[in-house]
Parts: sequence; C-alpha cells; structure tokens
Amino acid sequence: MTYQRNAIVTGSTSGIGLGIATAFAKAGINVMLNGFGDPREIDRLRKQLIDSYGVKVIYSNADMTQAEEIKLMVELAREELGRIDIVVNNAGIQHVQPIEDFPEDKWEAILAINLSSSFHTIKHTLAGMKSQGWGRIINLASAHGLVASPYKSAYVAAKHGLVGLTKAVALEAAEYGVTVNAICPGYVLTPLVEQQIPDTAMARGISEEEVKRDVLLKAQPTKKFVTVEQLGELAVFLCSEAAASITGAALPVEGGWTAQ
Repeated sequence: MTYQRNAIVTGSTSGIGLGIATAFAKAGINVMLNGFGDPREIDRLRKQLIDSYGVKVIYSNADMTQAEEIKLMVELAREELGRIDIVVNNAGIQHVQPIEDFPEDKWEAILAINLSSSFHTIKHTLAGMKSQGWGRIINLASAHGLVASPYKSAYVAAKHGLVGLTKAVALEAAEYGVTVNAICPGYVLTPLVEQQIPDTAMARGISEEEVKRDVLLKAQPTKKFVTVEQLGELAVFLCSEAAASITGAALPVEGGWTAQ
C-alpha cells in the first residue's frame, strides 16, 4: 500500500465484523466500526484497537435499516478518515421459522439489513472509489447465499440476493481498479448463530446440542466451526494487490459444505 487505507465495516461491534475490523487494524488500516451494543463496551473495543495497532478507529451507530442513516454514516467516515478505500458489508440478522408462520416484519427487517443496507453503502461509496482508481467492496454473504436450508426463507433470499448484487457491481466497477467480492462463510459460533440455536431446536423439536452436531455442523464436512480470525485474514487478502484480479467472486469458507 502506498498510503494508509480507510475502511468501513458494518455490524462490527461483535462477531465476524469485529474479527474483520481487528484484522484490518492489525494490517494498519483505519476503521469505522458500526453496530449496536453497550456504548461503554464499544468505546472500550475502539480504544483497544487504537492502543494495540496504532490506527485511527471511529464509530457510527447508524441503523442499517435506515437509508438516510447509512448515507450520514458514509459522510462521517469521509469527514473523520478521509477517502474511503474499503467497505465491508457485514451487518446481518436472522430469524428461523416455517414460512407459513414467518412474521412479515421479520421478513422486511432481514431483507433491509442483510441486503438493502449493502446497496446503500455501495451507492454512496462506489463513485469515490472509481474516481480514485482503487477500492475494495467485500460483502459478507453466507453458504446460504449458495445453497438453502429450511426455515430460513428470508435469510436465504437475502444472501442469494447479496451474491447477485456482488456480481452486478463487480461488472460495473471492473475497469476502475475496484473489486467487489462476497465471502460465504459456513457456521461461525458468533452471537448471531448462538441466538438461532434455541429457535432451531424449537422448530425441529430437538435439543440445542443436537442442533450444533446434527444441524449446524452436519453440513460442514470438516465438523468444525469457521473462525472469525480466518474470515478476517481472508478479508485482508482481498484488499491486497495480490487479489486485484479477484472480483465478482462468491468465496465459500464453509468446510466443504457447498462441495457436496
């Protein structure tokens, strides 16, 4: 890198997003954190990244269901960090229920956060990346962006949509030094996954341990959860010059799940 890069990572106060933000900070990239949580804990995380890696770390509490708040978040990042080089669209929620009982408000919220928020962040950052001749957009899709599971209609629909959005924007940006890729993780033991275990147990009428063994990891031939560190290192690689010819890709990181 010829100078210090700046990144926005949505949904980065915990889980995968925090893992990617941490990997970026370790690589010398300034970061805007985004997400909900205890303000004191978020400030502690922010200061910890600053102290550990000597980068600039700022925070936005933008609600990723609200287009105007996303626009203001991007404007704040430009004001505080300068040009925006990297956007990681990671914010996501989940709800598990048979489709005939699936609440309509949950459907709308999942599509808003898991898909539409990425449209808005890209809309407000891509022109700048194109004009500067360099940019990286990384969308956190899922193995569920490539294959489906029952009781997750909204999540599967949103993640398939995110893979499609990735491909379309990659083609629009290809001649401008901007790459656009989707990372498709299998199960990572994040707060989001841990929260869905009781719902899945109830929906299937089995124990929570059986959900982990026979539902979550059943699909992953390695029988291991993906780690946030692995995803963070992949995101850093995608931001390197070595990855400049990788664009429009949906990269599975799921222990062989989609190879079956």
